[in-house]
Amino acid sequence: MNNPLNKRRAGVLLHITSLPGSEKQGDLGQEAYNFIHFLHNSGVTVWQTLPLGMPHADGSPYQCLSAHAGNPALIDTENLVQLGWLQPSEHCEACQGTLAFNKTCLIEKAFNGFLERASQSDLNEYAQFCQEKAFWLDDFALFMALRNVFNHQTWRLWPEPFKERHSSTLNETRVRLAINIEQYKFEQYVFFRQWMALKAYANKYDVLLFGDIPIFVSYDSADVWANRKVFKLNKSGEMSVVAGVPPDYFSETGQRWGNPHYDWKHLSKTGFSWWIERMQTQLEQFDILRIDHFRGLEAAWEIPENEATAQNGSWVKAPGKALLNAIKAKLGTIPLVAEDLGIITDEVVALRDDFNLPGMKILQFAFGSGSDNPYLPIHYEKNCVVYTGTHDNDTTVGWTHAINEYERNHTYDYLGYPSIPLHNALIQAALGSVANLAIIPMQDILELDTDARMNTPGTMVNNWKWRFQWDQLSHDKATHFAHLVTLYDRH
Repeated sequence: MNNPLNKRRAGVLLHITSLPGSEKQGDLGQEAYNFIHFLHNSGVTVWQTLPLGMPHADGSPYQCLSAHAGNPALIDTENLVQLGWLQPSEHCEACQGTLAFNKTCLIEKAFNGFLERASQSDLNEYAQFCQEKAFWLDDFALFMALRNVFNHQTWRLWPEPFKERHSSTLNETRVRLAINIEQYKFEQYVFFRQWMALKAYANKYDVLLFGDIPIFVSYDSADVWANRKVFKLNKSGEMSVVAGVPPDYFSETGQRWGNPHYDWKHLSKTGFSWWIERMQTQLEQFDILRIDHFRGLEAAWEIPENEATAQNGSWVKAPGKALLNAIKAKLGTIPLVAEDLGIITDEVVALRDDFNLPGMKILQFAFGSGSDNPYLPIHYEKNCVVYTGTHDNDTTVGWTHAINEYERNHTYDYLGYPSIPLHNALIQAALGSVANLAIIPMQDILELDTDARMNTPGTMVNNWKWRFQWDQLSHDKATHFAHLVTLYDRH
């Protein structure tokens, strides 16, 4: 197929949870379809989201319980009512849940309704889904059922036979918890069914879906529990080193993510099958994919597990070229974007360029230093993706309030737009650049301040909660944004 990244396009960054609606967070319901209409009417052909996985209690989509499973909190329960699997009278206070906006109560009721009232074609589709996804779904559903039994404790604290996956214990558990396991499979069936319907609708309106793959997975996940050889763990299943990044723009002490590192020797021996399966799942869901922390495929920052911060670590090489070649050989050429921010070496650049992957340019990083700053638009090439800011940055309005006078003057001097607000000047600079793809966060289109920031790296509270409302998008803002998309030939 033609690589969609080779064409001049405009995109908008908005996670599903940030959509408006009556639920506790955005979901795959009508508002997602309304957002596609907004994009289409604006001439925008790319919708970028954050990872769709099932987060832990902190809500971070970059620390999930599975590298494959979707977040059931994104399920549109009204759709289940429309299908006749859920009755309106079955709603109750408990259905709202307390953990990460859990909808388990309603979905369990819908599962019973599905078994009683679903058409034969839907029953067949469900059976086919379970069969096709068995390579990850079986372990995931069992993991979730056990996690519920053990009060959501990390698998490392489970009783020995469950932690070590003794076959006799797991076989007995599959029988004893069969209904619970089936419910988790149904939950995933519903999520994928709704997501693929949304993707088809977006594609119908010439909107491509752009997904994000965290390079690492959470230690407390079905992946690590079921595939311990894939990760650097000792015989007891514990980590001696964890992932993160050294001190950088975002944090003076670096970021200690706490994820396990990969055992690349084992992965190489298996032809990187675990990674290929992971990419295959994401490729089904998205038209374009970003590898978050791409530089970790060349070398990753390993931090001793007993270190409280990320300062005392070391770079350890990774076989990125062999991995990407294996993925290409199995899945073909994938429209991949390399998140190449942070400490980037010549080796990382070479790996990115060997596979002709576009890197990222962040305008908020461009100003206040010399003319050699790589984030200045004069240094862009067509094969890159430019952002005013990402989900990890302040909103552009917030950024303009936080920079010093020198940075402000330098930005205006460079952009040459003294007659318009600085945040609008950055949006025009992104859209007007030579980069094939320009992504504007929805907060910047709405001209929102710091309180609309999505995430502050290195912090654990008040992240991932921002949502927009349609009344924030005035007719003038929508019209002006659509005008810019056309003006800079990105329609």
